[in-house]
Amino acid sequence: MAATRKKLIHFLRADPAAVSAASSAMSSPRSFSSNDSSVSDDDGYDNNSSSSSSFPASASSSPSRYSPPKSPWAATTHLPGLGGDSVDPTATGLIASLVKEDGKVYSLAAAGDVLYTGTDSENVRVWRDRRELAGFRTGSGLVKAIVVAADGRIFTGHQDGKVRVWRAGAGGDPAAHRRVGSLPALGDYLVSSVNPSSYVAKGGGRRRRAVWLRHSDAVSCLSLDEAAGLLYSGSWDRTFKVWRVSDSRCLESVPAHDDAVNTVAAAGFGGLVLTGSADGTVKVWRREAAVASGDRTRHVLERVLREGDGAVTAVAACPEARAVYVGSSDGLVTCWRWGPGDGGEPRLAGVLTGHRMGVMCLAVYGRVVVSGSADRTLCVWRRDGDGVAGQHQHQYQHVRLAVLTGHTGPVKCVAVAADVADCGDYAEGERRFVVYSGSLDGSVKVWRLSEDRPLELTVPLMPLLESEAWTALPSPAQAWAPELKRVAAA
Repeated sequence: MAATRKKLIHFLRADPAAVSAASSAMSSPRSFSSNDSSVSDDDGYDNNSSSSSSFPASASSSPSRYSPPKSPWAATTHLPGLGGDSVDPTATGLIASLVKEDGKVYSLAAAGDVLYTGTDSENVRVWRDRRELAGFRTGSGLVKAIVVAADGRIFTGHQDGKVRVWRAGAGGDPAAHRRVGSLPALGDYLVSSVNPSSYVAKGGGRRRRAVWLRHSDAVSCLSLDEAAGLLYSGSWDRTFKVWRVSDSRCLESVPAHDDAVNTVAAAGFGGLVLTGSADGTVKVWRREAAVASGDRTRHVLERVLREGDGAVTAVAACPEARAVYVGSSDGLVTCWRWGPGDGGEPRLAGVLTGHRMGVMCLAVYGRVVVSGSADRTLCVWRRDGDGVAGQHQHQYQHVRLAVLTGHTGPVKCVAVAADVADCGDYAEGERRFVVYSGSLDGSVKVWRLSEDRPLELTVPLMPLLESEAWTALPSPAQAWAPELKRVAAA
């Protein structure tokens, strides 16, 4: 046993030469301006003179005001493909690995050819053509969620319970960003704080109360309903809130679950919104007609879609198929399909298996479904047909296109987008897409896949270490304990 333990410690110890080479190759830390109003103040800002909190992509020799904690997976191999010039435009599989000494990656969002990534160092990085373009510091804690609106505004959800609003520089230049608002707005919060009826009970004690406008715990998820002009935010305070995008007003706060809300998704059909929680349930809410001249919305619980022992960690919707995918800590992805019309009933349409640990994130793009897991892999499926012939016509067939390996930490976030590469060598009619995956190992990986043919893997699956081997040793996996405590394996 002692010999085995020594071998394991030796296996985990980084090669000093490799670490030294990697350190010399990395850019020196960024410097952040200490007089940036978006960092020093709370919610006070001037829409007409919002100061920029962006920093350029060029390296700076001045020391950083903030040093993010080292990832236990910091010795990750930097895989080839960084930079668009050297990538074969016809290649499929892993095409880039974006690595920055900036902490664990908790969130990402793709908008055209621009990728935004959020980390636990309070920074949002901006990437284009698989190269770092710029970034901005949020000054509001760990960036747990990012969504990008059609008008270019970027919404970020944070550990401190705030939602920040950002906009690119003049002419939509993504190389510079400025903060243009916070949810709730400072004025709305101050008005509500002097009204005793604006206070609601807060979890953690009978006497703890908070203004209903603001989340009292971490904002864990965001979802946009562009057609309705609404933003949904879910929180560990067990509620979800509804914000009107046009004026940043909070229209409603819904006490939704008995435990933390891990995920929220606007379905895009039937006025439905789904929430998933650490209490093991998925709830379906229906948005009713606004009352009081549109100053409020009203969401009513329509049904509990799923109940179980394992935490629900991700929900993603496909409006055109009237389908919803649910990821949970038991490693399963379940598909639910709604019948035609607003009165259609949901039915279980499939169960996707392939992960050995809990699912942590989901993304849907047309017929493509991608899941990321604590087992460090991603599974990619294609949804086929309108249903299985025979007695189970409500069910979908799903073909697994790939199991993507390469991350050395849990995969926390994923996004799927169209492949914008202009290449005439593709097979006629072949449909390709790009997967972005962010991990607690501190890296973002970029994959190109074909919707029409499975990826032939050349890299074997990395074996998971037996849990018994870590009981008496300092484990890199232990560093994820605060994040994974709600994603316990079944």
